[in-house]
Amino acid sequence: MQFGLDRFLNDASLRAPLHGKRVALLAHPASATADLTHSLDALATLPDIHLSAAFGPQHGIKGDKQDNMMESPDVIDPQHGIPIFSLYGEVRRPTPAMMDTFDVLLVDLQDLGCRIYTFITTLRYVLEAAEQHGKSVWVLDRPNPAGRPVEGLTLRTGWESFVGAGAMPMRHGLTMGELGLWFIRELKLTLEYRVIGMEGWQPKQAPGYGWPLGEREWINPSPNAPNLSMARCYAGTVMLEGTTLSEGRGTTRPLELFGAPDMDARAVIQTMQALAPHWLQGCILRECWFEPTFHKHAGKLCAGVQIHVEALHYDHAAFRPWRVQALAFKAIRQLYPNYPLWRDFPYEYEFGKLAIDVINGSPLLREWVDDPQATPADLDALTLPDEQAWLKQREPFLLY
Repeated sequence: MQFGLDRFLNDASLRAPLHGKRVALLAHPASATADLTHSLDALATLPDIHLSAAFGPQHGIKGDKQDNMMESPDVIDPQHGIPIFSLYGEVRRPTPAMMDTFDVLLVDLQDLGCRIYTFITTLRYVLEAAEQHGKSVWVLDRPNPAGRPVEGLTLRTGWESFVGAGAMPMRHGLTMGELGLWFIRELKLTLEYRVIGMEGWQPKQAPGYGWPLGEREWINPSPNAPNLSMARCYAGTVMLEGTTLSEGRGTTRPLELFGAPDMDARAVIQTMQALAPHWLQGCILRECWFEPTFHKHAGKLCAGVQIHVEALHYDHAAFRPWRVQALAFKAIRQLYPNYPLWRDFPYEYEFGKLAIDVINGSPLLREWVDDPQATPADLDALTLPDEQAWLKQREPFLLY
């Protein structure tokens, strides 16, 4: 198969409308060709492209920041001599001065298929800025490695944030090119927008179910997104960032496991299986031990649970990561009613709101966990209508 970037590089006719125009690139470390050349370097070799600027999202254009909420500065690229503007530094939205440096913005960002992944929000912000300043946006499309399944509560009005770009569920099942189409419709934007689509993407095909296993190398789009297993789990495990539990940062399997020094992992798994075994289909939960080298519980031995989503036991259609992680929280609350589960800090600079609520786009998930009378069926009753509505809403924007 071919990603949008590779088609753009290989087919001069796709580039013809850019003749005489200044072109900028929005990219990150996974913005690479099939032969692993970074898109900035690949575009710079094209004689028919006038590359005038570049933009980097959270973690930087080539991956200079390890942890969350670590800002990047503006720089001059030492190889190509063009400005590289940070959209996760002093600003999150491009300034008028930044917008003046180009006519067309190429967006080449590998997403993980999860609402909270900030590259989605950056796409929204550049689309809004492009309309305001009369610029064009082209998305060089890439696979959604989590595939087409949909899961989670829809973000509620008033809960928009840098990790909540719009009223979609946690696991949206769209590519970046398709998301751009949805944003334009949802926000009623008027601008020139193009998607350089992929060829041969088959999101329902085993064993990748969204990622072309055996055809393309995995490159971390952000520092703690090291493999396909993480991408599959992320729509659930990202909620750990709003808790006192370790999400495995500081280990070699971040966002595939969770734990804490004062947790009985075996009891948590058993309680999860007793509460809602039907939510645990498609994966295997394994008791494990880990010691983070940085971040939460650094240097402490944690009892943990790893979510395994590889090999023959993985069922892509049945696996529901958001429910798996929600069930883990419910089990911990049942086992330890007074456990200080929710982490209180300004997550992504949102003050006065609990991080878990910012992540979920409402307090509904937290309230369900904390209510001793609330059952898995109660959460399904809240969530299933949201998921069904999104499946219908996204249908006009599916390109593949």
